[in-house]
Formats: sequence, structure tokens, C-alpha cells
Amino acid sequence: MEQWRDKVSAYEVDTIFIGGGTPSVLAAEEMEIVFQGIYDNFSVNGHKEFTVECNPGTVTREKFDLYRQAGVDRISFGMQSAMEDELKILGRIHSYRDFLNSYHLARKTGFDNINIDLMSAIPKQSKQSYENTLKCVTELEPEHISSYSLIIEEGTPFYELYAENPPVDEDTDRWMYERTREVLKNAGYERYEISNYAKEGKECRHNLKYWKREEYLGLGLGASSLLSHTRFSNERDMSLYQGQIDRGEYPVTEIEKLEREEEKAEFMYLGLRCMKGVSMKRFQECFGENMEECFGQEISWCQSRGLLEKKGDFISLTKRGIDVSNRVFERFI
Repeated sequence: MEQWRDKVSAYEVDTIFIGGGTPSVLAAEEMEIVFQGIYDNFSVNGHKEFTVECNPGTVTREKFDLYRQAGVDRISFGMQSAMEDELKILGRIHSYRDFLNSYHLARKTGFDNINIDLMSAIPKQSKQSYENTLKCVTELEPEHISSYSLIIEEGTPFYELYAENPPVDEDTDRWMYERTREVLKNAGYERYEISNYAKEGKECRHNLKYWKREEYLGLGLGASSLLSHTRFSNERDMSLYQGQIDRGEYPVTEIEKLEREEEKAEFMYLGLRCMKGVSMKRFQECFGENMEECFGQEISWCQSRGLLEKKGDFISLTKRGIDVSNRVFERFI
């Protein structure tokens, strides 16, 4: 943070997000150092959203009180499932009871903007168990819900077990996807991005920055950033990272200076993740060019197949387009 202070002194920070990993494992006095560092080194007094990710069972009243005093106004819980056997399969350290205790403690401490992460297509997960998880979550009435299907990443124990034999068949996975949308819509949640749902006015401002290609600075091990038309990420090896910091070096390992054509493509395939879609006016403001002149062929191809639609200034995915969104995004890469 001290290294970056002068380089970003012209920026006014409007969202802060502490997460990726489990920051709530830090003791209150350790987290206080992080908070103080943020306020000492950046212009954040006018921020509009401050999120801390928390793992159930790793928070206390003392920690929540500190978060509130530091200006944190949004908590994100990685619940994943309400079923104990599914949590064990995922290797989660918490039980569903731990999650409930942590959630209610956050409410008692005064947090009125809470996100819950859900996961579908978990090994041995059934339609009935997932339905039960959806029911448990909606009854709690969090302001925001993120719902993701389990991705089997190469190099993980799950990959060895399920690479050739997916844990949930395609039809069940599809049913869970559709059921999520139906249940959350009926419970008053608006889908504003492919995997994210929120009550009115409670969309995650910070995450919207990623999809709108606004600038952000990532701090810490492996963190990524987008500043001045450049994407870069930090060292992922802890000893190398610490050594560079100690020597006064920036621990940046990957730097990609974005060409104009790359930025235009990103504008399209990241922005189309949002249900509102991409603004032709904003495209013109960003690049000084007409979106339909740049991507007319790609847009027409998708429109002719019922994957994209035009509503006033916006071009957005149709319901069918959402279902095959990666196919749409590929047209712009």
C-alpha cells in the first residue's frame, strides 16, 4: 500500500473489497493494521461500498465491531451449501450451523448488506438437496446472492476424480441453473449478471467495475489490476513476493499493455455478462467509434440466432443468449 500511495494519489477510491482467500481468519488487531493502511495511503473517505469476505466460523463479535468502526458496510459469506455432507465433500471447515451463527451475528452487529455465495453441481448433490439450500438461503433474506456451478480445475484433487466423470450429469446441472433463476426471482432477487442476484439497489458496485472495465488496483499475493490501459498481476509465490517487497520492488510478474482492439473486445464480452448489456453511447465515449461499425457483423450474427437483442441504447443477451453466453463472447474475441 505504501509503495502504491504516490502512484495512485490522483485517484478517488469509491469501492473497497477485501477478499479472495479468507481475510476473516485475521485477528481483530491484525485486520486493524490493514484498515489503517488503506486509510493512510489512499483517498477513500468518499467510498460508497466496503466489502469484507468472511468464512463462517471465523468471525466474532469483536471482529464485526471492528469492521463496522472501519467503515465496512458489506459482508460476503461463502456458505456454498446448507447440506453438511456437501460441505464436507468441498473441504469446507464450517458447518451449516456455523454459517447461521455467523450470519445472525453479522445482522446483530448492524450489517444490512450481506451477500451469500452458493454452489451447484457439487459431487453427490441432488435436485432435492439443492432445492433445500435455495430455500434456506431465501428464508434468510440476504441482500445479494452469488450462485456458481462448481468448476473442476486441472491440478486439483477434484480434477483427478471427476475430469472424465462429471459429479453431476448435464441435465441435473441445467435444472439447478434454471431452478436458481426461478426461485430467486420469486423471492424478489433481480438477476443483474449471469451469476449474481440482488434486491433492488443492492448490486455489488465493486464487481460491476470488473464487468464495466473500470480501473481497479489489486494489492497482495497474486492480486490483479487494471490501470492506465494495462493489466498486471502480482507474484503468487509468497517467499518471492515478500523478498521483492523487502527490497522496495513492485512484486508484479505479469504485465499486459492492452491494445485498442483488445479493449474494445473486452468492453463487449465483459459488459455482456450484465443483464443490462453494453451501452452504445458509452462505447462511443470510450473509443470514439460506433459500436455497430466495429462489431456490426458479430452483433448481426448473434441477433439472427436469437442470442442478442437491442433495447434503446443497450445491446444485451437474450434468455437463449445467456444459456450459451460463452458462444456469444467468443464472437468478440
